[in-house]
Amino acid sequence: MPIATINPATGETLKTFDALAAEVVEAKLARATAAFATYRLTSFADRAGWLRAAADILDAESDQVALLMTTEMGKTVAAAKAEVGKCAAGCRYYAEHAEALLADEPADAAAVKAVEAYTRYQPLGPVLAVMPWNYPLWQAMRFAAPALMAGNVGLLKHASNVPQTAMYMEELFRRAGFPADVFQTLLIGSDLVEGILRDPRVVAATLTGSTPAGRSVAGICGEMLKPTVLELGGSDPFVVMPSADLDRAADVAVTARTQNNGQSCIAAKRFLVHQSVATEWTRIFVEKMQALVVGDPTEDETDVGPVANESGVSDLEDLVADAVAKGARVLCGGTRLDQPGCYYPPTVLCDVTDEMEIWSEEAFGPVAVVRTFADLDEAVRLANDTQFGLGSNFWTDDPVEQDRFVRDAQAGMVFLNGMTASYPELPFGGVKNSGYGRELSGHGIREFCNTKTAWRGGATGRVRSGRGPPGA
Repeated sequence: MPIATINPATGETLKTFDALAAEVVEAKLARATAAFATYRLTSFADRAGWLRAAADILDAESDQVALLMTTEMGKTVAAAKAEVGKCAAGCRYYAEHAEALLADEPADAAAVKAVEAYTRYQPLGPVLAVMPWNYPLWQAMRFAAPALMAGNVGLLKHASNVPQTAMYMEELFRRAGFPADVFQTLLIGSDLVEGILRDPRVVAATLTGSTPAGRSVAGICGEMLKPTVLELGGSDPFVVMPSADLDRAADVAVTARTQNNGQSCIAAKRFLVHQSVATEWTRIFVEKMQALVVGDPTEDETDVGPVANESGVSDLEDLVADAVAKGARVLCGGTRLDQPGCYYPPTVLCDVTDEMEIWSEEAFGPVAVVRTFADLDEAVRLANDTQFGLGSNFWTDDPVEQDRFVRDAQAGMVFLNGMTASYPELPFGGVKNSGYGRELSGHGIREFCNTKTAWRGGATGRVRSGRGPPGA
């Protein structure tokens, strides 16, 4: 895939970039290693000041950064502005809380026959982040903000269709005052990733992307004994029980399925509705999906913009065609729009069965499948009938049913009467083929830290416990 900005709303190639030569990549790795040697010793106060400055820049440049993302991958300008704001908020969260999240943790010294015992979190070094295009700023930032506050340095290999957003990230941290080479963007093809992962100077990796890509990175890093965090695909269930507020559930379902033009790992994709309310709920849902405005993502009235590229449209066409050939009914949409650009309309399929690819594969676009169930046991079984386990949505006012879903859902996240979302305050990640490890919250910032035990016995010498920088 070429490294280029190709506007998915028009198909026009706006700008192309040459991949970095091997010697340039080598120089960047050397500079990252040198930067870590001193950056790890900087104070939390300094790091927080730089990260707050980055947040201020994002707020000031929100309009232009949003338009850049819209141009590169097609999200609506409104969604892009919200993404910029979320990144600024994420920066401020870690600037405020990182020191407490990484504070030394006292242990029971007497139990381990010590005068003093505690745990200290220290940074690992240069971390490679392999990131996707669908949330080009937020997904990179939810790695970068905690990693930099922990004292690590970052190397970003972004998706090839968002190169200008990737370069903006590097420039942002430089302008915010972070020391040189603490965060660098690598404009490279996927062919160079393995070599970087095997380089001993790169100590860990994180990837957001497909399950095959995750297996590849995990396999290489496993061989090299390097830690990884993987956030992979999702086919999130959206379960509607009889006690649910049907109008509210249908309204949220539309957003949950079409957010980011339907291109989100945590977007609800499989809508499971109790048979007693299925006819009414599906009618409301379809009406709301049909009412969405599809068009130019730079226009304020647009609800759904284009899919990011031609291959994405083809994938949706294939999944829908397979389902229809095997008996699914199209309640709305179902055919690519006859206009320039990568447009696929909001689509709802019913009468979906296990044999259809769309039941087991992730549809990365505004295509929803509706399936009914008879009771709570069947609802849980269908919700878990997927290779993925990222997020899940359950709509019920029954506390017993809520507890059952939280207990039995095979997912990293369970949202009751609401839409799966990411927050800096909550851990984010999945199970099964949706990956492992967690981003965000205290769990995320510690993923790329050495959890170091400190034990002191006797009265000779002293290991000082405190809230110094994690690299001290």
